[in-house]
Amino acid sequence: MSLLVGLIILGLGLVMLEIFIPGGIVGIFGGLSLIAAVGFAYDGYGAEGAIIVFLIGLAGLVACLWFEFKVLPKTPAGKKFFLQDKVDGISQNAVGDESMIGKECSTATAMAPSGYILCEGKKMEAVSCSGFIEKGAAVKIESFDQFKVTVSKI
Repeated sequence: MSLLVGLIILGLGLVMLEIFIPGGIVGIFGGLSLIAAVGFAYDGYGAEGAIIVFLIGLAGLVACLWFEFKVLPKTPAGKKFFLQDKVDGISQNAVGDESMIGKECSTATAMAPSGYILCEGKKMEAVSCSGFIEKGAAVKIESFDQFKVTVSKI
């Protein structure tokens, strides 16, 4: 009986330790320990004993996971392990707005057919619908397409 209790406690402890040592190996060993407890219970106490040990292990596993994801992040020690801040930045700069359509700009790089343009002091990635355009040429903004500006040679 003490072997079963030891395997269940070891299995649940290893599952709990997985939060501090990520990678999956410790959690796998915890799961194997719980499965071994069910196997030993079946060998010693039959199917009823195995079912009882399985249900105890399952309830303990649910309790451990609930504690790890609901209670632990709110504790002072848990706040050191979990991300508490939100990222307020954006991954892409805004290209511009519809009021820029029709404005004249200059190319900052050669466009073959994509490159950069300078418009109102802002450097923006653009695509030429006129083919190759040399650096420093005057272009006109035609449209906005997702994260790029479409320009044509004047």
